[in-house]
Amino acid sequence: METVLIPVAIVSGLGLIFGIILSYVSVKYEVKADERIEAVRDVLPGANCGACGYSGCDGYAQAVVDGASITLCPVGGAGLVDSLSEIMGTGGKASEKMVARVMCNGTWDKVTIKFDYDGILDCRSVSTMAGGPSSCVYGCVGMGCCEKVCAFDAIVVENGLAKVIESKCTGCEKCVAECPKDIIKMVPARSQYAVVCSNEEKGAVARKNCKVACIACRRCVKECPQQAISIVNMRAIIDTSKCDNCGKCVEVCPTNAILKCGILCD
Repeated sequence: METVLIPVAIVSGLGLIFGIILSYVSVKYEVKADERIEAVRDVLPGANCGACGYSGCDGYAQAVVDGASITLCPVGGAGLVDSLSEIMGTGGKASEKMVARVMCNGTWDKVTIKFDYDGILDCRSVSTMAGGPSSCVYGCVGMGCCEKVCAFDAIVVENGLAKVIESKCTGCEKCVAECPKDIIKMVPARSQYAVVCSNEEKGAVARKNCKVACIACRRCVKECPQQAISIVNMRAIIDTSKCDNCGKCVEVCPTNAILKCGILCD
């Protein structure tokens, strides 16, 4: 009996000694977590959209405590910047709110349809087929990939055209990265007018392919009192930093390629 108890006692004693040593070491050399990480995480919106450049809100919370800018989250807006500034004890100014906008207005009834498509609803796949079913190879193909990646239900596809509900848009830019035609652009939320056309063909060809295409007639350029419009690659472009939302360009556009858009128009 003693031959069994002695080894058990020795092993138990060693276990007790090692346990005490490990407990002491863990307390002595404990790396305490920065309480600010949890505080930052609590005020972040929790969208985990990655627009800040980090792997979700947890990653951004750690980055903020490590010194990253507190203005990188487009979802939280100015209120979040104020909260993070208070937690971190630093100053910070929220950047201007940006929203996504589809620079195309070519619904199925406004373009010529080259072929009927019956296949996988994927914009990139459809775009490889002669640029898509629409006669305008620069326009939206309407398969809704941008709608699928939007985590905020800010995009709808109707009549072959994607539209951003700008009052819901958080500016995460996922739709911008998803669009194979590169026709979704980020614009200041304050901007109410846009040339919703991305066609780079000459006027007659552009108009033949789409009834509402910009034909680079320059009427809007001449009419704009702020000199905020220029012709680039055969289409009008509005410089939002100069535009004062007067709307005079809309009045003179012969093809209705310029529309009043924006949050106030949703």
